[in-house]
Amino acid sequence: MEDFSSSPMRLIEEPKKPLTMHPKKFAMWLFLATVIMLFASLTSAYIVRRADGNWQVFDLPTLFFTTSIIIIISSITMHLSYGAAKKDNAAGVKLWITITAILGIAFLVGQWFGWQQLLQNRIHFSGGNPSSSFVYVLTGLHGVHLVSAVIFLLIVWNSARGLRINSKNLAQIEMCATYWHFLGALWLYLFAFLTYFR
Repeated sequence: MEDFSSSPMRLIEEPKKPLTMHPKKFAMWLFLATVIMLFASLTSAYIVRRADGNWQVFDLPTLFFTTSIIIIISSITMHLSYGAAKKDNAAGVKLWITITAILGIAFLVGQWFGWQQLLQNRIHFSGGNPSSSFVYVLTGLHGVHLVSAVIFLLIVWNSARGLRINSKNLAQIEMCATYWHFLGALWLYLFAFLTYFR
């Protein structure tokens, strides 16, 4: 009987590496999935209630156009920060993160003054018509999530200051960038939705 164990032509099958994801990234994707479901349910409820009639039609604040441009620019600066991290440029990371945070705060201030425009036009949260309530709820919930994203930016900035973000340690800034781009895309969706379905 031939002994194949000593044969030089022996075929060795290497074990396959299991597909894994960073646990914090996995948790973040689960969180984003819940945010998507939340806003999907709210926009669906908006469409159903609008079809029932007794729906007040009003123009969105002009500042919402400005904040949309701000959020687009902030996505660009966030991407530049991530690019700097890949090149081990800590100063670049801090610079672009700072600009992104400033733009995020500018977005929130713009949203606040957009609400003031609504109030000046006598469009109140509980004004007797659900159309205004939906606008406040949708934009307000997005604003709350953006506040958390700005806090995340500050955490990333502090990590970059301590040189804990570099080309070999990108998980934190990748998560921050994903969250920021997600919220930017979410706002553009909400703005387009509210503009089309008045």
